[in-house]
Amino acid sequence: MPPVLTFHRLLPVFALFASVAAAAERPNIVYILADDLGIGDVQALNPARGRIPTPRLDRLAREGMIFTDAHSGSSVCTPTRYGLLTGRYAWRTRLQKGVFDGTDDPPLIAADRLTVPALLRRHGYATAAIGKWHLGFRFERPAAAAAPDTKKARTGEGGLPVGTRILDGPITRGFDTFWGCSNARTMSGLIVDDRVTENLPPTEMLPRLARRAVDYIAGQAAAARAGRPFFLYLPLTSPHTPILPTAEWRGKSGLNAYADFTMQTDAVVGQVLDALDRHGLARDTLVFFAADNGCSPAAGTPALEAAGHFASAQFRGYKADIWEGGHRVPFLARWPGRIAAGTRSAQLVLLNDLLATCAELLGVVLPPDAGEDSISHLPALLGRPAAAPRTTIVHHSINGLFAIRDGPWKLALCPGSGGWAKPSDAEARRDGPPAQLYDLANDPGETENLLAARPEIAARLEALLARHIAEGRSTPGPAQRNDVAVDVNRFRPQ
Repeated sequence: MPPVLTFHRLLPVFALFASVAAAAERPNIVYILADDLGIGDVQALNPARGRIPTPRLDRLAREGMIFTDAHSGSSVCTPTRYGLLTGRYAWRTRLQKGVFDGTDDPPLIAADRLTVPALLRRHGYATAAIGKWHLGFRFERPAAAAAPDTKKARTGEGGLPVGTRILDGPITRGFDTFWGCSNARTMSGLIVDDRVTENLPPTEMLPRLARRAVDYIAGQAAAARAGRPFFLYLPLTSPHTPILPTAEWRGKSGLNAYADFTMQTDAVVGQVLDALDRHGLARDTLVFFAADNGCSPAAGTPALEAAGHFASAQFRGYKADIWEGGHRVPFLARWPGRIAAGTRSAQLVLLNDLLATCAELLGVVLPPDAGEDSISHLPALLGRPAAAPRTTIVHHSINGLFAIRDGPWKLALCPGSGGWAKPSDAEARRDGPPAQLYDLANDPGETENLLAARPEIAARLEALLARHIAEGRSTPGPAQRNDVAVDVNRFRPQ
């Protein structure tokens, strides 16, 4: 019996929550995920050091809540998306570093693993994913079709040919429907449910995603007003490379193409918010906005900083890095009448927390083999104290290197960036200690390594990380098995 059916073994527990579940409000949920957007790229989050206008995101922040200490599950794309949809760290799977290439990757989410859309669908939600998947699938190309031209991947034109059948894709992992692409390298291949139906110029993908999302909201409006809510997962292809703002947006920022593309991304958020208003759904919809990791250096960060724009705000590093700029991301939430407008929360949150948050919203208990690294932040959203808020996060860089955060303390088990930034780990290893310890409460820019001064804290954090790895979970509950052997010593610099 698949693990998702273990809900039926929890009937005594469910009885305790029956009154809560019966009375629970079931809002529509729209989760917009930008691709490679820095925390400092949203004007409302970085008024002093941000130069890119983002009026729609600023509106979302003004009408909802800003989380100032929110993190993606990794410093890069694929593992973050896995964690968001499953509530589990991706390093517990075979993906120990890097990302999928988007063309020939078996699915990362196991068929029997509970996902956010599967949970919501069991409780009456319509579920849709519109955008970039990047979590792997199998496929069958038409017999006469040629293999994708890998040389076109940099321009986004490396998509699968029309007629390709998608197997083990999004519609087998809890979504009723999917409309989008595999990843940024293959966005020319438009996938509808389980078929590649069209080859698009990559520049068209983002506008088409926006129109499809607006159409989906319109199509679900009547059912939503009648009591059948929907979950729309909208992982955008922007502002990731290839940086392709449409003609309407080119030059709008006065900075560079990345800034233009960020403005276009902001406009897409506005289209979604306007659609909710137009159909009378805004007050009954919980809208989240986040990014899968920090801004990429491919955005032209030196030129942006020379012009006064800091995509990572006051934080160190960018996409791929173990430092805060790699994984501290913008995170906004709006639910009119339930989330107080214009508020901020310093609660530590992780994008993995969506599964547990949805479970608490529904008044149900997750089975022990689901959401092993997910902690509900519903209390923070509603402005009430949590019985057991998140205090710890395990961070992971593109090179598969670990850091662990507990309260204000962060221990990085590498000497350098763990990713693309300088100094690299090889360079840092020559000049300094093999690990880094920072007090983020007093040093959010990670400038003073306290490893030598506070070895007892480093030892405590290292032991905590080892326990989270060994027990197969970081939340209370019975120990679970990782999909592969994960040895923290394997990732330490020698």
